[in-house]
Amino acid sequence: MLAIEATDLRRTFQRSSRLFQRKSEFVAVQGVSLAVEPGTIYGLLGPNGAGKTTTIKMLSTLLIPTSGSAHVAGFDVVREEREVRRRLGVVLGGDRGLYNKLSARDNLTYFGHLYGMPRERIPGRVDEMLDLVALSDRAGDRVEGFSRGMKQRLHLARALLHNPPVVFLDEPTIGLDPASAVKLREIVRALMPDHTVLLTTHYLQEADELCDRIAIIDRGTILLEDTPQGIKRRVGNDHRYQVTVHGHTNGTLIAALQELPSVRQVASSRGDDGFTQLTINSGDDNTVLDGAVRVIHEGGARIESITAIEPTLEDAFLALTGSDR
Repeated sequence: MLAIEATDLRRTFQRSSRLFQRKSEFVAVQGVSLAVEPGTIYGLLGPNGAGKTTTIKMLSTLLIPTSGSAHVAGFDVVREEREVRRRLGVVLGGDRGLYNKLSARDNLTYFGHLYGMPRERIPGRVDEMLDLVALSDRAGDRVEGFSRGMKQRLHLARALLHNPPVVFLDEPTIGLDPASAVKLREIVRALMPDHTVLLTTHYLQEADELCDRIAIIDRGTILLEDTPQGIKRRVGNDHRYQVTVHGHTNGTLIAALQELPSVRQVASSRGDDGFTQLTINSGDDNTVLDGAVRVIHEGGARIESITAIEPTLEDAFLALTGSDR
């Protein structure tokens, strides 16, 4: 059984113009299908307004789909919403969802009762979660005194409190300092394979590091779904090389490199140490280096090193969604 399954999910909204009160239909998600295996981290990536959060809200029973169907942990998100909620933990981006005047322990105790957990089991589970997110030493402190990173870790503890098999994380590290983001990623990684995680994030390096599979969504439609490496291979058609040279480099040399067959772009950056970094983008990795070496030698410069630059998930993302976005 799939942990998360969606078929042709669609969600539209009605919006009206104040001047003439004319209503129009806005399609936020159109025809999204997902199949997430248990015990994996699945990334949902896309630019702002792509439909990520709307998809998350439909899967978590917060929005009813206009059409299509979805199941979480084997239960229909519309007809069996109570069963879905019992098996789901959700962390939405932002600071809401905690009671600032209560301590961290009291927050988790309160939510434990809301989840319907057995009363005698709650104290031990609260201690376990506070230890997991490294907040045991601040358990008795009011949440209003917590940093953003501490609040986000407490959000995650709240979502995991009732030990749900499926967890939705909507931009969990947004606005966090690097140390807090690293800690949160470590916690998420440790959830495998006992939990299934659906993750949305704008940090592509984070997605590359954490996710087993990734779907890229734009304008409410899935553009591509694969492993991070598979996406980079399928979209990263360019081959890039960084050539470090010493000696005379000028516009003539750059122009000669750009005239080589299959070369698409050449960028140049000169350092204070007298070395110049040449970045060569090519559509062919078989012949471009031979031609570049010949042109550089003929130009009177000395090559110090040549490094192949692997395509990144960011390259693939921009190629799919458009660099202007």
